Amino acid sequence: MQLLVGLGNPGPEHARQRHNIGFMVADEIQQRHGLAPFRSKFEGLLAEGRVGSEKVLLLKPMTFMNESGRSVGAACRFYKFAAEDITVFYDEIDLAAGRLRVKRGGGTAGHNGLRSMQAHLGTPDFRRVRIGIGHPGNKAKVSGHVLGDFSKADKAWVEPMVATMADALPELLGEDEGLFMNKVALALQDTSAAKPKKAARRKPDAAPANPPSEDPDKGALAAAFDQAVAKLRNLGPKS
Repeated sequence: MQLLVGLGNPGPEHARQRHNIGFMVADEIQQRHGLAPFRSKFEGLLAEGRVGSEKVLLLKPMTFMNESGRSVGAACRFYKFAAEDITVFYDEIDLAAGRLRVKRGGGTAGHNGLRSMQAHLGTPDFRRVRIGIGHPGNKAKVSGHVLGDFSKADKAWVEPMVATMADALPELLGEDEGLFMNKVALALQDTSAAKPKKAARRKPDAAPANPPSEDPDKGALAAAFDQAVAKLRNLGPKS
């Protein structure tokens, strides 16, 4: 059995914030894999079920981000999870928006949710799924960026990324982290390629009012055909 943790802040006012992308992934996992409805437990919302052949517990701490470790720690003590059984999904400002990285252990990079988890678990050796939300470019703007809602333009990558992460979860749980990341990257690449490209507008060249016929003996139908062809040529692209 594995414990999956999505980090975020409770309440509808936080639902679309960049800091809540861990909650978004957790909700998508619960829906796509048909897990049981979330219920209140361990100061959080807990759902149970199977992803492929793997039994999982899915947890969204309701303690606010800074105290996420209280909820995670309580679940781990009750079910006796080891660090290698835990995967956490969270936002990462040090990754470009739409980028994804998976690793085990490491520091917190200033993320309060991770800091709280490490403090309550007594180890940093759980698996982290780092979801890039981009950096505002100015340290003074970090808080506003993280606690700001995703923009309409962000939906072009947020929605397919979250959906594919949920779909590809069996690969992650099966320790094929490379395949998991590749599937997400390909989904975002396909989404980008599918965007319609605006064609460059070009003012058509004026067609001759009465294009001359190469053969004066041609009949009226042939002359009309030649005029139509000449007009199309003049409207077409020039090399």
